[in-house]
Amino acid sequence: MARKRFDDSSCSVARALNEVGDWWSLLIVLHAMYGTRRFVDFQQELGIAKNILCDRLGRLVDNGVLRKVDVGEHGSRFEYRLTEKGRDLFPVVIALRQWGDKWNPAPEQPALNLRDRATGRPVQMVQVRDADGQPLSIRDVFMPEDSLPEAKKG
Repeated sequence: MARKRFDDSSCSVARALNEVGDWWSLLIVLHAMYGTRRFVDFQQELGIAKNILCDRLGRLVDNGVLRKVDVGEHGSRFEYRLTEKGRDLFPVVIALRQWGDKWNPAPEQPALNLRDRATGRPVQMVQVRDADGQPLSIRDVFMPEDSLPEAKKG
């Protein structure tokens, strides 16, 4: 059974999931954020099959999340680097990791300890904020009628 695609969806979350919606893709992006660049290193760190890794790297390159760079050492050797689009996933990945640490923590492992490089201070939880910087919950927001998907109007 083929996976459903959401290319024509009016929902930006559905369209985003087309590009990075499987767990391998997001884990590859996470490891690229940690500095992993080479195919063999992604494979070793993730324990992913070569054919799946090749497919996911290709998709991430095709979708502009990663770029494949020929570093030309000892013949053809490539590295995968985050694009601006890929780097923009940083708050998404961190929010998902923070959520996972809260709701599905690793047994007997400490939670994410992400720190500001300049100060060494802990990074705050990712939050949705209003125009004045105040935190918002799901109960504090709404979607104006003109931004609702067609199926929800009326």
